[in-house]
Amino acid sequence: MMFGGGVVPPAVKFLLIVNTAVFFLQLFLPTQFLILFGLVPALVWEDFYLWQLFTYQFLHGGLLHLLFNMFALWMFGCDLERRWGSEFFLKYYFVSVVGGGILNTLFLPGQVAPSIGASAGIYGILLAYGLIYPNQIVYFYFLFPIKMKHFVWIIGAIALYSAIASGQSGIAHLAHLGGMVFGYLYLRGGNPWDRFKLYLDQRRLARLRRRFQVVQGKRDDDTKPTLH
Repeated sequence: MMFGGGVVPPAVKFLLIVNTAVFFLQLFLPTQFLILFGLVPALVWEDFYLWQLFTYQFLHGGLLHLLFNMFALWMFGCDLERRWGSEFFLKYYFVSVVGGGILNTLFLPGQVAPSIGASAGIYGILLAYGLIYPNQIVYFYFLFPIKMKHFVWIIGAIALYSAIASGQSGIAHLAHLGGMVFGYLYLRGGNPWDRFKLYLDQRRLARLRRRFQVVQGKRDDDTKPTLH
């Protein structure tokens, strides 16, 4: 299986275009733009800037920040969109984004530095990819091969530790963690969960078939097929 191979599906393409366009728009706008549309929990609580829970995802702190998020979106998001369809993929992505913003706002209500970036949605995508393709090999820091299910645990632990240790750094570690948490909860309650459970059941059945081999016994009256 190749990450992101083939034609880029429409939802991922839309997100790539919008994020890139907004980034270049940022270059020509004053910093007040970041304060107005980035995630500033103090403004959400005090002045009800609720739109920030959604709009912060489209802003980025630099070209590398944008490229890293968009690369991950393309690399992992394409396969998920092809599997789920564009509509559910966008719903899941935006739930992860808003969920990340909510968690950040709840636990850092006095934060005045804007948190920006699509990372909450990206972390939600990574979680879903790890659940659906747990044994897919990725390269941690582009060097160390690791299974996707272990990679998700590692980045989740890093996000949790960073959220506890960093405080109001402007890096939305809590949003990263919230993207994973809300993404998981949405998968548990969303429409595709039945399909996801069917997928897991099929995997368990395949493992059982590999583990147990049916051996036909002789056609005697008291002989039945045995399992080994």
